[in-house]
Amino acid sequence: MTLSIIAVVAVTGAALGIGTYGVRLARTTSDLFVASRAVSPWWNAAAISGEYLSAASFLGVSGLMLKFGASALWLPVGFTAGYLTLLLFVAAPLRRFGSYTIPDFAEARLPAPYMRLLAAGIVLLISGCYLVPQLKGAGVTLRAITDAPYWVGVALVSLIVALNVGLGGMRGVTYVQAFQYWVKVFAIALPALLLLIHLGGLPARAALFGAELPTTGPSGMTVELDKPTTLTFPDTGETRTVPAGELRIPPDTAIPVADGIDAQTGDQWSRPVAESGRGSPLLIYSLLLATFLGTMGLPHILVRFYTNPDGSAARRTTVRVLGLLGVFYLFPAVYGLLGRAFTPELYVTGDTDSVVLRVPAAAWPGPMGDLLAAIVAAGAFAAFMSTASGLLVSIAGTVSHDVLPGRARRRRTRFRLVSVLGMLPPALLALATPDVDISVLVGWAFALAASTFCPLLLLGVWWPRLTATAAAVGMLAGALVATGMIAAGLIGDLPEDTALGAILTQPAAVSVPLAFATMVLLSLRSPAPPVAALMAALHVPEARA
Repeated sequence: MTLSIIAVVAVTGAALGIGTYGVRLARTTSDLFVASRAVSPWWNAAAISGEYLSAASFLGVSGLMLKFGASALWLPVGFTAGYLTLLLFVAAPLRRFGSYTIPDFAEARLPAPYMRLLAAGIVLLISGCYLVPQLKGAGVTLRAITDAPYWVGVALVSLIVALNVGLGGMRGVTYVQAFQYWVKVFAIALPALLLLIHLGGLPARAALFGAELPTTGPSGMTVELDKPTTLTFPDTGETRTVPAGELRIPPDTAIPVADGIDAQTGDQWSRPVAESGRGSPLLIYSLLLATFLGTMGLPHILVRFYTNPDGSAARRTTVRVLGLLGVFYLFPAVYGLLGRAFTPELYVTGDTDSVVLRVPAAAWPGPMGDLLAAIVAAGAFAAFMSTASGLLVSIAGTVSHDVLPGRARRRRTRFRLVSVLGMLPPALLALATPDVDISVLVGWAFALAASTFCPLLLLGVWWPRLTATAAAVGMLAGALVATGMIAAGLIGDLPEDTALGAILTQPAAVSVPLAFATMVLLSLRSPAPPVAALMAALHVPEARA
């Protein structure tokens, strides 16, 4: 525990130090919003990767894999592949257009007084939804390494990120996030490789790939429950609520599972596609659609392309991002596999999001395991701090530049003020949703992005016929349908093994086509707008010096 605290403090101190250095460089409005458009492709690629690899990537993928099985690995496939659409269709034109923010682009490409405010509202909605799981990850991590209450991690990271962003803006955050990318890769890769070498491969293969359930082993198991928990006991099929306190499970007994988790044999757990549940084809297709198209609609990612010097640099940045993300996503599956073998008690508590933090000490008891756990904890903190910083830059930039415009000096003051106040609503939501899986929360943010900004950008960049009214109605339709279906799924608590339950869990398969169809059909019913000059600004290459 002491080593983990030291590692977290060291990473946090380094981030604050780099951010403080960025204060010296943040002298102008351009520094705060787009780092004066002077970030090189390699620096920007590392910063984008550091910003993108969130709590969902560092903790959530492994947690969902432990909980539901190999079908969770479709998430990193979609997370990474989304940059192909950015590379092919959006990165260079968006940079050539030269806006500060997405609402800037929306109003300039589709001149109408309401486009800026509508786009700003959607930016705040997506960014707020995405911030919540980052803060939840902070609470989970600090609780796992110090036994501190969940709210302490949420409050601590909220304060640190708000100070970092408020002081340094985009220029300072760029250096912090590039540093944090390499921290995260080191923190997830080194322990995984050393554990596999130490163990000589994967243990408990029958429970991983065969016909067995995870069991307590010859010594049995004692699990501490911090609240009454509904458990299903696979050996008997009995479901009952167990009171808080110590639960003693006899030797060689199948591990009971908490409510919302199915007991699966190894061959069921290791299937990437199943007939129903989280691995059903409908849910996987909808999830891939959300992540593949939602990436280009994430405000904190899109604003990064405005920091490149030109469109060519934006494309080179995207290619590098694909490589950097691919390296990272080799490793979350290792923790999911080892977690099923070494930390099956997480099936009992339901705290599967902490598997990455608990595996090193469980798989390698002693000082070495504690050291590896400390490294992982430092990487986890870097994950939520970097993503939360980018999201807060997006929120502060949108409010100070688009919602409350004014003179440059006032915008800089508002940016710093919103950096503090803008963290409060997500922090309160994170405190109110401690039991929702991190990657599920992130999936909703991707669904919103895919249903709103993705059609706006693709059609706005490549289709001259798009009109402002059609774009506005399409974004509203996509946002309302996506949020409405997600809310209905939460309220109705439908099982995911039904088609309706699957589509309410991840609504992109409905909301994305609806948003595109609305924009296209309404645009075709209106006269073609005169946009030749705007399309030239998007597609004519910049003159080389």
